[in-house]
Amino acid sequence: MKLQGKSAIVTGAASGIGRAIAELLAAEGAAVAIADLNEDAAASVARGIEAKGGIAMGVAMDVTNEQAVDTATERVAERFGGVDILVSNAGIQIVNPIHEYSFAHWKRMQSIHLDGAFLTTRAALRHMYRDNRGGTVIYMGSVHSHEASPLKCAYVAAKHGLLGLARVVAKEGGEHNVRSHVICPGFVRTPLVDKQIPEQARELGITEEEVVRRVMLGGTVDGVFTTVDDVAQTALFLSAFPSNALTGQSFVVSHGWFMQ
Repeated sequence: MKLQGKSAIVTGAASGIGRAIAELLAAEGAAVAIADLNEDAAASVARGIEAKGGIAMGVAMDVTNEQAVDTATERVAERFGGVDILVSNAGIQIVNPIHEYSFAHWKRMQSIHLDGAFLTTRAALRHMYRDNRGGTVIYMGSVHSHEASPLKCAYVAAKHGLLGLARVVAKEGGEHNVRSHVICPGFVRTPLVDKQIPEQARELGITEEEVVRRVMLGGTVDGVFTTVDDVAQTALFLSAFPSNALTGQSFVVSHGWFMQ
């Protein structure tokens, strides 16, 4: 088991990509905290992991709330004896053209994606730095960490910002044996993406089928959505990597939608 004896916090882990990552890390031996706004759903995922012989706990966490993040992280560290892996995955999507994008929606997007990444990183590093315990910080970026698409000004800006944060964490964390990375998936067929299909069809004046075929899969090499398992396997690889040979990097998982 690649992560035996390690502990992890995965945010936004009650569903979708976060849940797949949490379940795979647990299957590989990590004690995993399912951190989510929905405490009941987080607890349910944790019970499912424990039913399969894993170690897990559900914890309520609003990643935009400083006290909530710090309190939840301390609970996890006390229960598991520290924090070795942070997967900052919580996120939302709001699409609109820039000239119609509300400032409130812009601030909400930055708060969840960037403020949340900063707050969870700061809380986790306090434990990873202790006695140079070390650890791995993984941010859930996107192909939009490198590319841009219409209607996604706030999302693209936030996902680009994660690259900068990860690189600073790599520079500062190296002496404490802390690594950081950004996973950059293509379109993953989750409820978050399903919600975008009619929204983009309306804004772009095309059919929902055209949104899927042209916008979401048109740039892939095989016309296939990235899967939650594609992303989870990448998170596992980075979590288990044994040295600072890999740090401050972005890993694109997109079926060729974007190539570095």
